[in-house]
Amino acid sequence: MSRPAPTQVAPGVHRLGDHVVNFYLIEDPDGLVLVDAGTPAHLPQLRTLLAGLDRSLGDVRAVLLTHGHADHTGLAHALQEAGADLWIHERDAVILRDGPRSGMRHAKPERSMLPYLLRRPSALAVPLRMARDGAFTAPGVPGARVFDADRVLKEVPGAPRAVVLPGHTPGSAAYVFADRGLLFTGDALVTADGFTDRTGPTLVSRCFTHDSRAALAALDRLDELTAEPTARLLLPGHGEPFTGDVRTATRQARQFGVH
Repeated sequence: MSRPAPTQVAPGVHRLGDHVVNFYLIEDPDGLVLVDAGTPAHLPQLRTLLAGLDRSLGDVRAVLLTHGHADHTGLAHALQEAGADLWIHERDAVILRDGPRSGMRHAKPERSMLPYLLRRPSALAVPLRMARDGAFTAPGVPGARVFDADRVLKEVPGAPRAVVLPGHTPGSAAYVFADRGLLFTGDALVTADGFTDRTGPTLVSRCFTHDSRAALAALDRLDELTAEPTARLLLPGHGEPFTGDVRTATRQARQFGVH
């Protein structure tokens, strides 16, 4: 199945993935960084982008995982094998280690998927696409580097700041590249949700969210980022980039509510 071509969303920042999920490649003078790792089927797309930059998988120094769900960790094993350090919050490291099917055990969603599919049967295309792309059969990956609180990752090119945002999963996190005005929110705040057909800043539906009350509280943590000149471009795990004030995005997500 063909994939859309990667797009450059900011200088030296490339968006990969497809209409289901995003992940991102960041060029830095000290090396390449990925934020999230798509599904196994995205490997040719990533290789093609790297080849166009005269690079290879071995040039990726770090992979910053926003959480442990299968559509964000599919290439983690291949990238670790190629030499990249994987970073993830310690509470989601167990999902990465035990494999994608363990997400239902370690981060059980609040609600069943069935009521959403009864209201919107076309949403079934999302998990089916993930299954076809090998998301649920990717190997578990031990040996990731972990953090347990907000932290500047000085070992990673660009020295991003990890911001802990539990809710979508117990160990969800965002990554801030302050000098470049970039905020990668993963699934703590997205701009599209295939199960509610929402387009615009929103929380992921409860059939994929572990604790919606905590997810709402995580929006308050994102608001705190506006106290510093941190983010001009919000890059989510699903949906289009959001340009502008973080508080505008969080306000719209609260207005739409939890579904």
